Amino acid sequence: MLNTLALLLFRALARLPLALLQSLGSFFGALTRRVDRRYRHNLRANLAQAGLLDHHNELRSACEAGKSAFELPFLWLRPAADTLALTSTRNWYLVEQARAQGRGIIFLTPHLGCFEVTAQYYAGNPRDGAPVTVLYREPRKAWLRLLVESGRGRRNLTLARADLGGVRKLVRALRRGEAVGLLPDQVPGQGEGVWAPFFGRPAYTMTLPAKLQEMSGAVILFVHGERLPNGTGWVMHVHPFDATLSGDAQARATQVNGALEQIIRQCPQQYFWGYNRYKVPAGSQAPAEPGA
Repeated sequence: MLNTLALLLFRALARLPLALLQSLGSFFGALTRRVDRRYRHNLRANLAQAGLLDHHNELRSACEAGKSAFELPFLWLRPAADTLALTSTRNWYLVEQARAQGRGIIFLTPHLGCFEVTAQYYAGNPRDGAPVTVLYREPRKAWLRLLVESGRGRRNLTLARADLGGVRKLVRALRRGEAVGLLPDQVPGQGEGVWAPFFGRPAYTMTLPAKLQEMSGAVILFVHGERLPNGTGWVMHVHPFDATLSGDAQARATQVNGALEQIIRQCPQQYFWGYNRYKVPAGSQAPAEPGA
């Protein structure tokens, strides 16, 4: 019964204009900040760690996180053309250059702005849409799993579960010269990452981007979907990765995190500061505190 009600609510929300959905999201994001102590603690602590904590940034970040949640019915259940019509790009030539070289592309998409829109645009844009395989964690709730798989699995867009089979799927796509997408600031499972600095504090960081590049010779590009005001859509920003990944796993993860920090600081209020980025995965040992 609950699954059915959740699906019906999601479908009803998908009929609303994007501006109204984002307004609802902003309200509930601000409300969550007020009533959820754990969320508020993570939000403030992470903003402070980055040197960005003030009342305005705290409130705006919570509102933007709420918008991100309430955009999902629009993104997953409306025709893809509705999303594409509201999406523009910056630095798309970087994508064209990588394609011209015949190399695969590893898109690293942080929890910044509307990260859902980036893969949809790459796969479905009428100008030069192309196949992309996106790594994802399967939701536990059956109704949400159904929505994720139907909403994200559109034309040219393939999902790969975050397991060994999914990683093999990514490698095969890259070797075909296709694109893949990852969330590089998502905390990986035990044994799948290393401790690397993120805004000056050790964060358990996935090593997969460097491994994929080493196995495939693909180009790494960072991308994020900046949310425009008043429900007018999104801008998909493509960022080059100028550094060459080198050194051991920790050194490579540090290079990726450093690039992420620079991108996040360009649009800090749309980052998911409430995410528990510094958590210790089950079975992992916490990093030593500086000076300990």
